[in-house]
Amino acid sequence: MAKLALNKSALAKERERLKLYARLLPSLELKRQQLMVEFARSRAFLRDSQRELDEFQQGIAEQVPMMADREIDLSGLVRLDSVELGVENVVGVKLPVLEKIHTTVAEYSLLGKPHWVDVLIERLRQTVERRLRVRVAEERVRRMEQAVRRITQRVNLFEKIMIPSAKKNIKRIQIFMGDAERSAVVRSKIAKKKRLTARKMWTGGIE
Repeated sequence: MAKLALNKSALAKERERLKLYARLLPSLELKRQQLMVEFARSRAFLRDSQRELDEFQQGIAEQVPMMADREIDLSGLVRLDSVELGVENVVGVKLPVLEKIHTTVAEYSLLGKPHWVDVLIERLRQTVERRLRVRVAEERVRRMEQAVRRITQRVNLFEKIMIPSAKKNIKRIQIFMGDAERSAVVRSKIAKKKRLTARKMWTGGIE
């Protein structure tokens, strides 16, 4: 860490730094508040998405109770092939957006499967999409939480370290310069007194 110079130039620099920190802090705090709002929205959306998924899956069990029949092979009916994600910029944070999913339905015999399998396939497709939306919502929450943590660290850095440090340096320089100025005045008075004394000695006290 560089040693603090105790002079007018250093004092001017510390004052400029303090002005800069004081000007930046409100904008950082505003962004932090905005991120906190969006973070809360992201968490609420995740909770809603998870609840909707749970209710949807429960609805499938109630709508198609026959799927519990273990003698009917339903495995591999719907396969997820690919996912298309977009990007949304929220208060400077890039968040994923689920745009489209591509699924494949396995071939099956219309005679070998019961009639309700068609309904089940559509529900399985919807379940896959809803599960992906929950995962995307989880990732959005994770990124927002990370952004809030970073901006909070920056706000704390300004509030608790940089601004107090600049104020402390300014005070230290001012005290040093004030002491130096008083010492200079005292030395000047002593020197003047010595000159007067010497002058009197040379003139024999005659002015």
